[in-house]
Amino acid sequence: MGTERTAGFANRARGCKKCGFGFLFELLDDYYPAPNAAFFLCDQQARLIGAGRGARELTGLGDLDVIGRPVHEVLGLEFERGDDHIGTALEWGVRVLDKPVTVHAEGDRAEAAKADIFPAYDDDGGLLLVLTPR
Repeated sequence: MGTERTAGFANRARGCKKCGFGFLFELLDDYYPAPNAAFFLCDQQARLIGAGRGARELTGLGDLDVIGRPVHEVLGLEFERGDDHIGTALEWGVRVLDKPVTVHAEGDRAEAAKADIFPAYDDDGGLLLVLTPR
């Protein structure tokens, strides 16, 4: 069954069309989120365009509460040392994994979490933000 997903494709890994790097991270094959992880989708300007599984449990917010709003405003993310890992992922197109963060969703009670951020590798940009409660 594992080979059906790649049927008809080359055996060689697809490289990045921007930089030519031969390794392309495959989220489906290489990332195993915790069962209670919350998923958020952002566009190129770090505005939320979707909230997935676990979002309501972590933040109390659903799609209609977050769509179109800046991720930092809605989730109140505070990374250690004031770093902006979301900005880094968007600007450089790099993954940022296992970063401690405090989530203040809509100014609610602070929740400690771990952030994993995955940039989109298409022309539309954007990113996937996965927050795992600690």
